[in-house]
Amino acid sequence: MHQSDYASSQTSTMAIISVISGVLSWVALPFIGAIVAIVTGHMARNEIKSNPGMQGDGLAIAGLILGYLHIVTFCGGLLLFLLFFGGMVGLTGCAILSEAGQSGASLSIPPIPLN
Repeated sequence: MHQSDYASSQTSTMAIISVISGVLSWVALPFIGAIVAIVTGHMARNEIKSNPGMQGDGLAIAGLILGYLHIVTFCGGLLLFLLFFGGMVGLTGCAILSEAGQSGASLSIPPIPLN
C-alpha cells in the first residue's frame, strides 16, 4: 500500500469531532456541543474541499445539521418560555391593576412639589 493510497482514504478528524459534538449536544453538552459541532463541521468541509482525496463530508454535514437543529430548538424553546412567563407577569399586572381600580384605590402618582 502506497502513501498516496493511505492519504486518499483518510477521514477528516474535524468531521468526526463535528458529528460527535452534534450528538453530545443533544445528550450531555446542550449549547456548547452544538457550537463545537457547527464550527468543526464548517472547518471539516473546508478541509475536505481543499484535499480532494479526503473523506468525511457526510459526517461533517451530519454534525452541522445536528448543531444547527439544536440551536434552533434551543432558541425556540427559550422564546416560548419567555412568552409564557412574560404573559403570566403581564396578566398578573393587569389583575393587580384591575383589583386596585375596583376597590376605589387611587393609582395616580402625587405631583412632585417644585420649590
